[in-house]
Amino acid sequence: MKPEAGVLMSRGRAIGVVLDLLSNELVVVCNGFPSREASTHRDRPENFYMIGSMGVAPAIGLGVALAQPRRTVVVFDGDGNVLMGMGTLATVGALQPKNFIHIVFDNEVYGSTGNQPTLSHSVHLDAVASATGYRHVARVREKDALVATAKGMLTSEGPSFLLVKVSQEAHEPDRVEMEPPAMTERFRTAAMGKRGFGSAEPSAGRGGIGAHSDGRTGPR
Repeated sequence: MKPEAGVLMSRGRAIGVVLDLLSNELVVVCNGFPSREASTHRDRPENFYMIGSMGVAPAIGLGVALAQPRRTVVVFDGDGNVLMGMGTLATVGALQPKNFIHIVFDNEVYGSTGNQPTLSHSVHLDAVASATGYRHVARVREKDALVATAKGMLTSEGPSFLLVKVSQEAHEPDRVEMEPPAMTERFRTAAMGKRGFGSAEPSAGRGGIGAHSDGRTGPR
């Protein structure tokens, strides 16, 4: 089974494209190859890699977004992971976190375990997200569209859902080197900032959330 026609990017390349757009946004990455690809491309204290458990990255990201309402939280997810934890989409839709962006890299297979097919070829995850109440929902296949749409979501109130159709091309990425307890503590420190839990500096790129030094709000 091949992903829909016209898909040009690999998941690893698409993940790198989004990471290169970020400043101090908090990122929660699903388990498997996506965490390894994100870590290899751009490891940063604001990244949390979900090592070993499927379907829970958006739930973790939602919790962080609710606890840190002045920080933008971006979840990197896969189609197989979303299908395993679809109830979280309904929770996001019900709670409407304005600082939550859910990006799903959809190659229509379980790429980390041998490319067994998922159901995303017939279950349109962007339509599911729209039905559950995400404020902004988009579907892209090419790099330019990915960059433009991701930038727009980073400067808009969420919750937002971006489905990125990617190819099944994948190289064996290096494993995440940091041990989970150390990685968790590093992320907690990055999320909390110096002023304590719930009071960290706002993300620079988010319209209506970030603030300029002169008091204006919006993109900086």
